[in-house]
Amino acid sequence: MPKCRNCESFVTRDYVRVFAPDGTDDPRVCPHCEDKLRDGGDVREARTRRLSS
Repeated sequence: MPKCRNCESFVTRDYVRVFAPDGTDDPRVCPHCEDKLRDGGDVREARTRRLSS
């Protein structure tokens, strides 16, 4: 099962296929990460906390 490298939350294989770099089994960040987010090809600290849905 793929896991987020930042928060270790479970992510689906489809999420990895779409959002992780090619050849990577685990994404760098995921929607559950409150402190980081994707910014183009990089990961950066979130400027504000995201609201949970």
